[in-house]
Amino acid sequence: MEFAPRTTYLNTASTGLLPARTVAAMHAAVTAASVGSPPDMFADVEASRASFARLAGVPVSRVAAGASVAVYAGLIAASLSEGAEVLVAEGEFSSLVNPFVVRGDLKVRSVPLESLADAVRPETALVAVSAVQSADGRLADLAAVRAAARAHGARTLVDASQSAGWLPLTAAEDDYTVAVAFKWLTCPRGVTFLVVPEDLGGLTPVFAGWVAGEEPWDSCYGPVAELAHSARRFDESPALFSYTGARHSLALIEEIGPAVIGRHDVALADRFRAGLDRTGQQFVAAPGSAIVSVPGLGHRQEELGRAGVALSDRAGSLRAAFHLYNTAADVDRLLDVLAG
Repeated sequence: MEFAPRTTYLNTASTGLLPARTVAAMHAAVTAASVGSPPDMFADVEASRASFARLAGVPVSRVAAGASVAVYAGLIAASLSEGAEVLVAEGEFSSLVNPFVVRGDLKVRSVPLESLADAVRPETALVAVSAVQSADGRLADLAAVRAAARAHGARTLVDASQSAGWLPLTAAEDDYTVAVAFKWLTCPRGVTFLVVPEDLGGLTPVFAGWVAGEEPWDSCYGPVAELAHSARRFDESPALFSYTGARHSLALIEEIGPAVIGRHDVALADRFRAGLDRTGQQFVAAPGSAIVSVPGLGHRQEELGRAGVALSDRAGSLRAAFHLYNTAADVDRLLDVLAG
């Protein structure tokens, strides 16, 4: 059995459950390291990178491995010219916005998600948007955003943290794609991937350490003599135990397939939406999403937790997220507890 949740776990938008194979691999690695015989966990980093590249539909040379969306958003922010305009959606997750704001000399403009494509203009240098909004599960019209960005010469940065694993990734169609893997990709925390263009997107590896070298073990002292010729020049020093687990989690997602997982997840979310509709309870319209946000019910999170149902409270809204380890019985349990 890959998963064995002890609660009705509907909180993947915060943190995904770890598969049994992942837990076993990490336990074995920690145990081996504790007696002075650690496995080759750098091989796990490369296996994880290759797996994510296949899921993203891009060559592995375009994928950097790190730990945080904010770090990679900051990398892209550092590449922009003074005064460049960055267009984002209102209420976007802060890790995708703050790195551009704190630079201080960029123009960060926020518009409603539904207006994002129409708001691109000639002076826009970058459009940064989550494929699926963290707060309420709304899906961005990425095709429209890409078309508008191309028409005005802007680049696109897509955060797939809330979509990778249940929505097929289309990273080849964007300039940059970033995603944490501890949610829908069921990896441990400390695993994040960045996809860059074949030409490396004009990015300067401003935080380059020894792992950014073409020959990392020859780059441990002094300036790196030769940066990696691939996106690996943008690697962060990896959280090795996390990547040891990640390769197994990503393998599971590949085995099942995001399209299959997505159909399962959305069917459960639709079941929940239908149940809410029957009781007259309003929810945020997010067709095709695995996330359902119910305004005004966030205060019931603790009560639901005591009843063994795990969800999130986001700005007063109750957020339910349905994934491959959930069943129709989980949906019905949530509806029953909400009904009292």
